[in-house]
Amino acid sequence: MIRQAKTKQASKKQKPQLIHWRLYVVVGFVFAMFTCLVGRAAYIQIIEPDKLRHESDMRTLRTTSREVQRGLITDRNGDMLAVSVPVRAVWADPKQVNDSNGFADMRRWQALADVLHEPVEDVLDKVRSNPTKRFTYLKRQVTPAVADYITQLKLPGVFLKSESRRYYPGGEITAQLIGITNIDDVGIEGVENAYNSWLTGTPSKQKVRKSRDGHVVERLDIVQEGESPNDLVLSIDHRIQQLAYRELKRTTEMNQATSGSIVVLDIHTGEVLAMANTPSYNPNSRDNFQTFRMRNRAMTDTFEPGSTIKPFVVAAALEAGTVKSTDVIPTSPGWMRLGGRQVRDASNYGDMTLARILAKSSNVGISKLALSIPVQQLLGTYQSMGLGSFSGINLTGESAGLIQDRHRWSDFERATLSFGYGLTATTLQLARMYATLGNGGTLFPVSILKLKKPPEGERVISEAVAKDVLQMMVSVTEKGGTGTLAHIDGYPVAGKSGTSRKAVAGGYGDDYVALFAGVAPVNNPKLAIVVVVNEPKGDLYYGGSVAGPAFAKVMSGALQMLNVEPISDKEQVQLAGLAGRAE
Repeated sequence: MIRQAKTKQASKKQKPQLIHWRLYVVVGFVFAMFTCLVGRAAYIQIIEPDKLRHESDMRTLRTTSREVQRGLITDRNGDMLAVSVPVRAVWADPKQVNDSNGFADMRRWQALADVLHEPVEDVLDKVRSNPTKRFTYLKRQVTPAVADYITQLKLPGVFLKSESRRYYPGGEITAQLIGITNIDDVGIEGVENAYNSWLTGTPSKQKVRKSRDGHVVERLDIVQEGESPNDLVLSIDHRIQQLAYRELKRTTEMNQATSGSIVVLDIHTGEVLAMANTPSYNPNSRDNFQTFRMRNRAMTDTFEPGSTIKPFVVAAALEAGTVKSTDVIPTSPGWMRLGGRQVRDASNYGDMTLARILAKSSNVGISKLALSIPVQQLLGTYQSMGLGSFSGINLTGESAGLIQDRHRWSDFERATLSFGYGLTATTLQLARMYATLGNGGTLFPVSILKLKKPPEGERVISEAVAKDVLQMMVSVTEKGGTGTLAHIDGYPVAGKSGTSRKAVAGGYGDDYVALFAGVAPVNNPKLAIVVVVNEPKGDLYYGGSVAGPAFAKVMSGALQMLNVEPISDKEQVQLAGLAGRAE
C-alpha cells in the first residue's frame, strides 16, 4: 500500500506545468518586433521616403544621349569630300574587372590585345594601374568588325560605345584644303576647323530608367533638346581639283621641286574651283603626320611674284594716263642705270609696244612705265587689286602678303617693284588679281563655299583698261612670247610667266620660284589659274618652262569639263591682229 502511494505521488510530480510568464514574454517580444517593423516601414514610406527613393534612383536612373554624326562636306556637284562613318570605342571598368575576377582567363586578354594591335602588357597596365577607377579607354575608333569580335570575347568589365570617324574620299587630293578632325571629331585643320561649329551638332539627352541588365524600361524626361548638324557645300569642283593636283604633282616631281601650289578661280563669282598643294598627305591614315605636308601653301606661303606682277604695272600706267595702249617705249641698249644699280633685259629689244614688253618680259620697259607714275599710285593699284590684304576666304592661316610702306623710295626700288621684288603675295592673292583683270576690273571676295548668287564686287580699274591689258597678255603665250608652253589650241590665253629668286639673309640665293598666271579664254573669260613651283632643280627653272605646261593642262581640261566653247574663227582672226603687236 505504501509503495503504491509513493508511485502515484511521483507520477503526479512529473506532470508538466504551464509557466504563464514565459508565454507573455515571447508574445510581447514578437509584438514589439512587429510594431518596430511597422513603425519603421511607416517612417520610411510616409515620413521620410526621399532617401529610399534617391537610392533607388541612383541604381536605375540614367541619362542617355543620341549620337550625332558630323555634317557632310561635299563639292559643288554633290560629290563627297568628308563623311562620318560609325565606329566603336573600347573601354574598361577596372573596378568591375577586378571585382569579377576578370583576369582568370588571360587567353581572352591576349586575344583582345592582338585584335587591337597593342602589346598585351600595355592593355593590362591600363586596367591594373588603378583598380578603383571606373573608366579607361583601351582603344578609340575601332571598326564594327573588330567590335563584334571583342563582344564575343565576353570579358567582364570591358565595354563598347558608339562614336564616329571622319573619312575623306578625296584623300591627298583635297587634304590641306578640307583639313582633318581630331580623335574627338573636332576640326583642327582647313575647312573642318573653320566651319567646326556649323558641322557639329548637339546630341539630345534623355532621362530614362534602366533595369539591372541595362535595358531601358521607362523614358522619363528630355534633359536637353538636340541640334542636328549642318552639311557644307563647297565651291570646289572635284573633277577640276583632281586634274589640278595630278598635274601639280607631276610637275613638282619632274622638276624635283620642294613644293608647289595651284589655285583655280571662277572669275565671275570669286569661287575657288580648285586649290591643291604638294607635297600632300593621306588624311585617312593618321600615323606619322608631318606638319610641313599639312600646310595649305596656296594661302599660307608668300613669295615675291616676279614678272607676274607686270600686267598690273601696265594697268596702273594706263589708269594714270601716262601712257596709251598704242605707245612705243624705247628700251635700248637693253639696260639702264638707276642710282648706281642696273636694270637689264635678256637682250636689246629696242622700241617696244606695251604688248611686246609683256611678251618679252622686259624689265627695262616695265621699269620706265613704273617710273612714269607716282610710287604711291603704283602701290595703290597693287593694294586695290587685293595685294597685301586678306582674300575673304575665311580659312585659318591665310597670309596677307606684304607691301612695304616707306616715306622715300629710290628709283631702283621703284623699278624693282614693277618686276615683282620688294613685295610678297600668296598663290591665292595672285589668282584673285588675275581674276579681277579677267572680269573687267571688278574685285570679288574669294569664296570657298558654293554661292547661290554672285557677290557684290568693287570696281578697282576701268573695264576698258582691264580689257586692253588682257588682250596684250595674249602675246605672252603666242610665238615669240615667254609662255608659249602655256598656249592652248582653241582657247586663247592671257597669261604671264614669272621667275623670282628666293631671298636669303643679306640678299638673294640660288633658288628660284617658277610661276605662271593667266586667264582664259580671252574672248569669253571664265577661269583664272595660278601655278607656283617652289625651288625647281636643274637647268629649267623659268616660269614659262616649269609652270607653263601645268597651267595649259589644267586650264584646257577645266574649260572642257565646264563645257566652254572654243573660240570661233572670227574671234580668232581678231585676236591674231592683237597678238601681231608683239612681233
